Amino acid sequence: MDPRDTAPDSWELEEDAEAPAAAAELPAAFAALNVNAKPFVPNINAPAFIPTVFQASAVEIPASDGAPDPVASMEVAETAAACVVPAAPVENGGTEADMTTEEETWEQKEEPGGEGEGGGGGGGGGQEDLGSGGACEEGTTRIEDEEMMEEEEEEMPMPKVAPGPPNAPKKEHVNVVFIGHVDAGKSTIGGQIMYLTGMVEKRTLEKYEREAKEKNRETWYLSWALDTNQEERDKGKTVEVGRAYFETEKKHFTILDAPGHKSFVPNMIGGASQADLAVLVISARKGEFETGFEKGGQTREHAMLAKTAGVKHLIVLVNKMDDPTVHWSLDRYEECKEKLVPFLKKVGFNPKKDIHFMPCSGLTGSNLKDPVPECLWYTGLPFIAHLDSLPNFTRSNDGPVRLPIVDKYKDMGTVILGKLESGCISKAQQLVMMPNRHTVEVLILLSDDVETDDACPGENLKLRLKGIEEEEILPGFILCSPDNLCHSGRTFDAQIVIIEHKSIICPGYNAVLHIHTCIEEVQISALICMVDKKSGEKSKTRPRFVKQDQVCIARLRAAGVICLETFKDFPQMGRFTLRDEGKTIAIGKVLKLVPEKD
Repeated sequence: MDPRDTAPDSWELEEDAEAPAAAAELPAAFAALNVNAKPFVPNINAPAFIPTVFQASAVEIPASDGAPDPVASMEVAETAAACVVPAAPVENGGTEADMTTEEETWEQKEEPGGEGEGGGGGGGGGQEDLGSGGACEEGTTRIEDEEMMEEEEEEMPMPKVAPGPPNAPKKEHVNVVFIGHVDAGKSTIGGQIMYLTGMVEKRTLEKYEREAKEKNRETWYLSWALDTNQEERDKGKTVEVGRAYFETEKKHFTILDAPGHKSFVPNMIGGASQADLAVLVISARKGEFETGFEKGGQTREHAMLAKTAGVKHLIVLVNKMDDPTVHWSLDRYEECKEKLVPFLKKVGFNPKKDIHFMPCSGLTGSNLKDPVPECLWYTGLPFIAHLDSLPNFTRSNDGPVRLPIVDKYKDMGTVILGKLESGCISKAQQLVMMPNRHTVEVLILLSDDVETDDACPGENLKLRLKGIEEEEILPGFILCSPDNLCHSGRTFDAQIVIIEHKSIICPGYNAVLHIHTCIEEVQISALICMVDKKSGEKSKTRPRFVKQDQVCIARLRAAGVICLETFKDFPQMGRFTLRDEGKTIAIGKVLKLVPEKD
């Protein structure tokens, strides 16, 4: 019986025995290879190919009828096939010159096409050449190892594109509050900006548009990007301060969409206290501007509250310029401007430095991102480009940590929201919650819903805290660094300006105090002296009462313990508003903290 038709007793023994011989034969086998051989075309009718190694050392196993055992020959064929595949690309074993010549010849052979199709003859030659290829197992592993090493050597010098440095400077965070009279278009402009900057998908807006049409409110759909509450959507009025964010080339903006209705002014004050920049939205439509600007309108009150909350820069967006009653009219734009400038000047804004007017249309998005062809008389930048070009704000990174809490809720622990006024916060940092003096640890830190390891002043943060329950926190509490706690107390002296009050104010008068994010009832316990508006001189005698448009220094006592600082030390926590019966009565600044008597 032909030894090539039989299988050995044990494959393992066979391989182990042949391994040293195979290793010795390898260089000779490579040298004997014919590089210029014709391409191998398989012949379907050819006998099963068995490498010479197996032919030489095969042990005869008698088959039942003298024919080759089909299982054995199949196994041999399979092993052979497994061996052929890795042995074929011999270029890895040779020199670079051999590799190039081989590649060239293969290409040259393939192009003429007709030569290699000679059936069994060409196939046989190829088989003979391959047949002298030596041992399979050991040789294959060797070749693979060499191949791997060569690949590694080749890859090493390849220059890879360097990723951006991990400590690349962050974009500056700017908090923008949209304020103005009810129905001026604040939420619509916010929604349109989010769409133009790609923060809201077109599909989502189309869904909102369909839902709004079903309620016969098709012009409200943009505002639904910020008014997520069902009650807000049904009535078309913002109640809570909506939050969203968008990015430009240089800056990262957080939109704070304040409610315009006079019933929700306390919420608006909370939003304005987090802002660096205010956008006063006014409607150019006939009758709407006048309503907002009248004595009871929110245009006046919001501008004054924004100034009191510490907003230094104001952008006035004259909205609804595409309305049929306006048609991008320069006269109407100038009329609104003339009425507003004296009032804003009286509130404390400098018309040349602090205020910037621009026309726009929130519903169509005109002059928010791109200039408007209908409005040739306006030559300034569109709204988003103007925001991007504003100078940077100065913030104290090395100051003590101060984070007034705006809101809190439960979500796998205690989560708080607020704007970091000064200092830096990082993950796993130990902080103190004032005025209760609870020591807490920061578990997770989110800046505009993106998880970060550290945060700088000016960023709107969401923190998950450990060591405190949600019930133990109230809006108006402050997160501080343990080595530098903020001041807390009930009694303080302040300079106040009476803005609007029909009768006189005497000691014993009660009002609601809004200071940073804190809302607390307060009583004027004593009037200390009057202050002359022009000269700033203080009166020698104690006044018995104060009335509208007068300035005085008074002692105030809060119903509970509140966190506050003097205006001189920390302006963000030293300015406040007094409100009563839904109106803003006075604005003021903290001059001195009075220690509690035991």
